Amino acid sequence: MGCLRRSFVLVIGVVLTCASLGFAREKAITPELSKIGDGKSWSVIHADASAAVEMGQSVVRLKPWGDPQVGSNIGLALVDGVEFAEGTLEIDLKGNGKQEASFLGVAFNVADARTFEAIYFRPFRFMSDDVASRAHAVQYVAWPSYTWEKLRKEKPGVYESAVKPVPDPSGWFHARIEVTKRKVSVWVDDAREPSLVVDRLARRGTGKVGLWVDSKQGGFRNLKILPAK
Repeated sequence: MGCLRRSFVLVIGVVLTCASLGFAREKAITPELSKIGDGKSWSVIHADASAAVEMGQSVVRLKPWGDPQVGSNIGLALVDGVEFAEGTLEIDLKGNGKQEASFLGVAFNVADARTFEAIYFRPFRFMSDDVASRAHAVQYVAWPSYTWEKLRKEKPGVYESAVKPVPDPSGWFHARIEVTKRKVSVWVDDAREPSLVVDRLARRGTGKVGLWVDSKQGGFRNLKILPAK
């Protein structure tokens, strides 16, 4: 009888554990990148988007419209039906190497094409020989009031930083971005410490979320959205 009771308790424990794990998995939103052009799952703004399968994984290339030599030429791909206020965003990104500029990341708290917060990377700065240039590798902005130009001029070194460990400028790298009511923190690859921690500069509360590029194309895969409870 004692053995039966212990077995019953064990089974119930396994069931509850599995249910808890399933519930945790349900909390994570993993948008299908392959559907970026279907006109239903994503809203692509001021950009061309294409999806492909590379090494068994869905990859999106996002290229903003307009002259690639003109700065602050933003393209967005927003996940339809998802509102994000606080939580964690994870993404794999790929820039254009050390010799060609690229600016790519994620936007959140998006109201429209000119009103958003974003964390983005400059992969061509990752391994720059110049220390000051390396310090511009990852950036926080809150448009329209707080562009990178305004932040660098008024608070140099506060809203941008070097990236550690240093990724390959032409390879894939992983970013984890934690957004709270007051802070945004950014980890790259398997780093134990964040490369950037900043105070949030927008106070709208909630908005859309998705992929972000400026002036040049960027590559994206494995987007995961984990809203806070």
